[in-house]
Amino acid sequence: MIDLYTSTTPNGRKISIALEEMQIPYKPIAIEISKGEQFAPAFLEISPNNKIPAIVDHETGIGMMESGAILMYLAGKSGRFFPSGEQRWPVIEWLMFQMGGLGPMLGQAHHFLKYNAGKAPYAEQRYHAEAKRLYGVLDRRLADHEFLADEYSIADMACWPWISRFEWQQIDLCEFPNLHRWYCTIAARPAVKKGYDMPYFVNEIPMPPPLALQTKSKQNE
Repeated sequence: MIDLYTSTTPNGRKISIALEEMQIPYKPIAIEISKGEQFAPAFLEISPNNKIPAIVDHETGIGMMESGAILMYLAGKSGRFFPSGEQRWPVIEWLMFQMGGLGPMLGQAHHFLKYNAGKAPYAEQRYHAEAKRLYGVLDRRLADHEFLADEYSIADMACWPWISRFEWQQIDLCEFPNLHRWYCTIAARPAVKKGYDMPYFVNEIPMPPPLALQTKSKQNE
C-alpha cells in the first residue's frame, strides 16, 4: 500500500492518475493547501519542500517528493508506462518539458489570470502568451504522434492534468486540434477519470467543444 499525500491540483492528479493506471493500491491523504497543512512539521518530514504530492511506499519503506521523480519510481515499480532502452528517452524528454516548463509557466498563468486578474496586466499578458506558446509546442508534437512519446506513458500523465485547466489559462483548446484530440482521448480513460477525482471530487473533467461543432460555429459567424 502506498500513502499518497495530495490535493486537487495538476501535480497531485498526476500521481493519482498514474496509480490508477498502474493498478497500484494506494490511500489518498488530502493535504489542504488553503489551510496551510503542507507546512505541518509531520508533512515536512515526508516532503522537505512542503509541496504536494508526496508518497510513502510501505512495501519498500521509501518516501518521495517531487511529482516527476514519483512518476518514474511508480513506473519502475509497476513495470508499466516507462519503456526501456532508446524508447525511454522521449518519455524522459517530455516529462522534463512538463517539469521545467509547462507546469511552472501554467502555474504562473493561474496565479495572474485566475486568482489575481486585473492586478498585473503585463504579467497576465506574458504568461497567457507563454501558455499559448507551450500549447503550440504540444500541438506540433502531437501532429504526428498519437501520444507524446508514441505510446501512452508517464509523460502524458504528467502533462494532461495541466492542460485540464485550459479554462483557467484562458485557452481555446479548439485552436490546437492535435492537442484537443490527445486531451479528449486521455480524458476518456477510466483510470484518468478516477484519478482526477482524488483525493475527493471537485468538478467533472473540463471538456472542450467538439472540433466539428467549433468549426461549424465559426463558419456561421
